[in-house]
Amino acid sequence: MPYMRKRERLGDVLLGKKIISEEQLQTALSAQKEKNLMLGEMLVELGYVTQERLNKVLCEHLNIEFVNLRVADIDDSVVDMLDEAIMRKYTLVPYAYVEGSINSINVAMADPMNIFAMDDVNMVTGMQVQPVLADAGDIQAFLDRKFGKQQAQNIVEMYKKEQSALEEDEEDEKARKEEIENAPIVQLVNSIIEQAVRQRASDIHIEPFEDIVRIRYRIDGSLIESITYDKTLFQAIIARLKIMSGMDISEKRKPQDGRITLVVDRREYDIRVSNLPTVYGEKVVMRLASKEGFKKDISELGMSKQDMERFKNILKNPHGIILVTGPTGSGKSTTLYTALSALNTEDVNIITVEDPVEANIDGINQVQTNAKADLTFASALRSILRQDPDIIMIGEIRDSETAEIAVRASITGHLVVSTLHTNSTASSVSRLADMGIEPYLLSDSLVGIIAQRLVKRLCTCKKEDYATEDEKKLLEIPVDKPQIIYRPVGCKMCNNTGYFGRIGIYEIMQISPAIKRVISKNGDASEIKDIAVKEGMHTLKKSAAQCVLEGTTSMDEMIKVTYEVEE
Repeated sequence: MPYMRKRERLGDVLLGKKIISEEQLQTALSAQKEKNLMLGEMLVELGYVTQERLNKVLCEHLNIEFVNLRVADIDDSVVDMLDEAIMRKYTLVPYAYVEGSINSINVAMADPMNIFAMDDVNMVTGMQVQPVLADAGDIQAFLDRKFGKQQAQNIVEMYKKEQSALEEDEEDEKARKEEIENAPIVQLVNSIIEQAVRQRASDIHIEPFEDIVRIRYRIDGSLIESITYDKTLFQAIIARLKIMSGMDISEKRKPQDGRITLVVDRREYDIRVSNLPTVYGEKVVMRLASKEGFKKDISELGMSKQDMERFKNILKNPHGIILVTGPTGSGKSTTLYTALSALNTEDVNIITVEDPVEANIDGINQVQTNAKADLTFASALRSILRQDPDIIMIGEIRDSETAEIAVRASITGHLVVSTLHTNSTASSVSRLADMGIEPYLLSDSLVGIIAQRLVKRLCTCKKEDYATEDEKKLLEIPVDKPQIIYRPVGCKMCNNTGYFGRIGIYEIMQISPAIKRVISKNGDASEIKDIAVKEGMHTLKKSAAQCVLEGTTSMDEMIKVTYEVEE
């Protein structure tokens, strides 16, 4: 049955199917006007319906298909029928001729009920529109890829013209200020950040070289070059970023740190900005963090059933120290915030001391360290202990003074959660001992240690293969039996990397009476690890091996993780 135009409104459709209530619809309609969003987007944002459910209802009601634009075969000649402005205005992309017709085109739309958008496309192209549903984010990401380079080139030309005019301006200082705030550069910097968000980047690197400025995005742990710009744009990009992040524009010789809060596609992002002088100019690295990304449920962390039970049991302790360990970028902050969210009830006083505060959580008192005001982890902790806390979160235990206060706080009846940069659970005990904490105090205070890493998740384009003998030995499975594992391939969806997204692997050690005895006797890391394994702890290596056997990740990823944690 061909697509039929229906003037019925989305709200009425969802009401008719009893997916939302009248009260929820009215709330969404009111909020929609304030935020200038489509009704479907507002309903998803309010949590009244999931995006998947909404997509399914729309497709069934309108008798249309859903298309994944990340993997769809897109006909450039069809896309080129429309201007970028129209596609961005209506969030749509014409991408293929309808099969068997030369007068009809398939148009991927975020809102396939928008009849005005279809009429405009029909008028401009002279073609009949056959709508299909697509995610708004995928449409925006496609438009970024399609027009990003051309947009950058246009901005370069506009910038050069403005610069020429500025050189002739007598009021040079005033002109400089106007140059910094000029629209093309504002547009370009916003575009760099928006494209990074839509490509799931965790970091943006802006790197100056002799003749060019290189932009790279860290996606799923790997740096990928996105685009290069003319060097003439460099100073204006840096100046704009300094203004946005609150840095000193005139200081070019010292490293600086700043912070930006930006809304991209209706989601708020907290961006930490670091500036470092290099021989060709100041390199800037921006770390992107979605405030919603930290507010996960424990079930969303990717733990096995056994690990989740251990994690929940550790959180039940009324006092003691819980440590989350791992290198930078291993997801420690997400685990820490998830733990705090689980513990955050009306009858407890939770106070954090962080550098920096990565996400704001309702109901929790968060303190930002400030070296200039002599507000360090240690000095803040002393003040916090006079604030009648039940639970204290320390962003990171960096020195012996902080470690000592944390241990004493835990022994006096507080629950302390913190992070530590160590490779494994057992080595965390040795690290605290090296900081000067007495073994008997450690055995009394520690209640649980979680070591974690992030491994890349194989894309759906993965291929089956048999594990080699060496791989079976690493997986610790019988070498005489065939074992199917999966290897990365590469497709449009994963940008030919073979991987899409990441998943956490965990090593969770509950501090049992037997482990406490070893710690109090100053036992070494291998001794602690042996007892923990006997008591059922899955090591990082075992967790990674399980992910390989389940087809979630590859041998290469497992080797990367286990290489550094082998005792």
